[in-house]
Amino acid sequence: MKSIYTLLFAIFFFNLSAQEVQTAVLEGRWFDETIPGSNAYDNAYNEVWGLAINGYEIAIIGSTLGTHFIDVTDPNNPEQIHFVEGGTAGPAIIHRDYHDHNGYLYAVADEGNNSTLQIIDISQLPDAIEVVFDDNALIRRTHNLFIDTTSSILYTGISQGTNNNYSPLRVFDISNPIDPVEIGDFNSFGNFNISQVHDLYVNNNIGYLNCGPGGFAVVDFTDMDNPTALATLTTADYPQSGYNHSGWLSDDATHYYMADETHGMDIKVMDVSNLPDIEITAFIDAGSTDQYSIPHNQIVHENYLYSSYYYDGLIIHDITNKSQPTLAYTFDTSDIDHRNNYEGAWGVYPLLPSGNVLVSDMQEGLFVLSLPEINNNEDIVNEQSVVLVPNPSDGNFIFNMENQVNEPAIIELFSIDGRKIYSQNTTLENSNKINLDVSEGMYIFVINTKTTSYKSKIQIIK
Repeated sequence: MKSIYTLLFAIFFFNLSAQEVQTAVLEGRWFDETIPGSNAYDNAYNEVWGLAINGYEIAIIGSTLGTHFIDVTDPNNPEQIHFVEGGTAGPAIIHRDYHDHNGYLYAVADEGNNSTLQIIDISQLPDAIEVVFDDNALIRRTHNLFIDTTSSILYTGISQGTNNNYSPLRVFDISNPIDPVEIGDFNSFGNFNISQVHDLYVNNNIGYLNCGPGGFAVVDFTDMDNPTALATLTTADYPQSGYNHSGWLSDDATHYYMADETHGMDIKVMDVSNLPDIEITAFIDAGSTDQYSIPHNQIVHENYLYSSYYYDGLIIHDITNKSQPTLAYTFDTSDIDHRNNYEGAWGVYPLLPSGNVLVSDMQEGLFVLSLPEINNNEDIVNEQSVVLVPNPSDGNFIFNMENQVNEPAIIELFSIDGRKIYSQNTTLENSNKINLDVSEGMYIFVINTKTTSYKSKIQIIK
């Protein structure tokens, strides 16, 4: 079922200093010194997520107490505008997780006897929010969740509810966003048995599963009654293995960037374009030689891999060459010395339209960062806006560009969390009409020519 190849030159001779490493710029910071740390790691804060809605940018950060909504539209002045207390609140909580879909935020916790799945209506932000679902029958605790927005499917890893026994992976239909319906419960895929799915990335029903001590799997969930393993790796099948924690897929679905949450282990760059064969093309790290350097969470956006790297803070790699990333930006969120523990940068969210990057630090709270331009990129294109009419739209709209040129172009649509939803090769002189059959939500509309990139947000309302 599997083949894995490692390029030795990438392991031993890959030079991370091929370009100048820059420091991200601190625009603003939010923290609340009254929030208690957890009993386990003394972390007051955990996961971070982001929302672009109604012309505002909102950071979501979890704490031991609950879910904080921080207005970061003015990045120099982050301000809490709403708060939702968790079903369990206090030092028992280490971990919360978030994803949004179709105007609702889904919030879970991994500890606490009274924790719940909370579904929060975010459509009226920044003015108001409403908790429309708060129950623990389906989900009381889950470690991570991920929403495949192309199919309105919610995946939960290491999950259990008061009416549900423990499951390594439990799946729900959220096509009715406030009435989740369980549709799958999995502990194996063919001959690949799993005790947990710690985290996962899913798009168009193809899931990339980080299975903790069990390794890694790529699974086709198109037939939820009989999902098919496309490739599997045990921890014995790849070098520098440990606790297989998390990862993210490149926009073109050719490379997966996988992290083992084990001190001293590198992020693996994996070519997944020819499954079941998987080729490790490089190992990348934070540029630290400390034995307690350790990656946590990753997100890919356009040509960059953003990693929250515990003690090392925010680490950003340039993945223009997807097989051979180079270290591009860093920002240290913590002054705690490396040690055999889990402290520092927990989560990262780089998908806001402004380009600002959100980072949550376990002890220090929310950081809002910007990235100075890469001046040594000779191929950088001119970026302009494009006018979309009507906007909001039902999926049918036209686009108008200033100084439009008649040349080949690629039209793409991305979800607000960076996943490619639509792609079309065209010539701009042919037609400026677009007809998209996509779910409601906020999207990024992109037109790329040889010389110019045009971008604009569009809201789809059915």
